[in-house]
Amino acid sequence: MPDAQPTPDAYEPTGRTVPTRSRERASYDRSVVHAILDEEYVCHLGFIRDGAPVVLPTLYARVGDRVYVHGSTGSRPLRLAGEPDPGLAVCLTVTRVDGLVLARSAFHHSLNYRSVVIHGTAHQVTDPREKSESLDALVEAVVPGRAGDSRPANARELAATAVLRLELAEVSAKIRTGPPNDEPEDLELPYWTGVVPVARTYGTPVPADDLAPSVGLPGYIAAM
Repeated sequence: MPDAQPTPDAYEPTGRTVPTRSRERASYDRSVVHAILDEEYVCHLGFIRDGAPVVLPTLYARVGDRVYVHGSTGSRPLRLAGEPDPGLAVCLTVTRVDGLVLARSAFHHSLNYRSVVIHGTAHQVTDPREKSESLDALVEAVVPGRAGDSRPANARELAATAVLRLELAEVSAKIRTGPPNDEPEDLELPYWTGVVPVARTYGTPVPADDLAPSVGLPGYIAAM
C-alpha cells in the first residue's frame, strides 16, 4: 500500500473534534486513538444520502494513519464514494464499553468507555495491491493470524468487494473512567453504587459440520 504521510504525536483539534461537553475526557494523542481503534473491528459509518443522514455498521481495520472500511460494490457508501466527483464526506465512530457506572441517582448513571470519532472524506481503494492488503488487514482485525490461514479472494470475489480508505487526520478520542459522580446530598441514600465491569469473551469454537476431522483447531483461534 502507498505509504501514509507521517503525522505528529497528536492530532490537531478542530471545531468538529472538540466536544461541547466533558472536554477533559477528550484526547488527541495518536497512540491513544490507535489503541482504541485496534481493540475493535466494528464501526458505524455516517454519511448523507439524498439529503438525509445514514449510519451503517461495518467492519474496519487501521493500517498506519488510515482506516479501511469493508463493503459490497453495491452498497450505498461505496457507490457514492466512487462517483465521478470522487470522495464521500463521512463521520466514522468506534466505541468500546468498559463498565456500567451505577450511581445513587438515575441522573448520574453512566458508562466507562473509550471512543473515537473520525471526520473526513472517504475514497474507494482502486490500486490492486492496496486493495488486497487492506482486505487482509480487515480479516486480521477480526481474528489475528487468519489472513494467512485462508484462501485469498479470487478475481470474481475481488470484483464484488469494495474498500473505502479514510485518512486519520481530523480525529479525537473520548474516554470515561472511574466511579460514579454522586451529588454530596445523595451519599447517604441506601442504593448500591459502583461500576460493573464489561469485557468481551469468546466461547468454545464450534467446527462446521463439513469440516474434515483431520483439520485441527488453529493455535491463533485457541489463543483467543
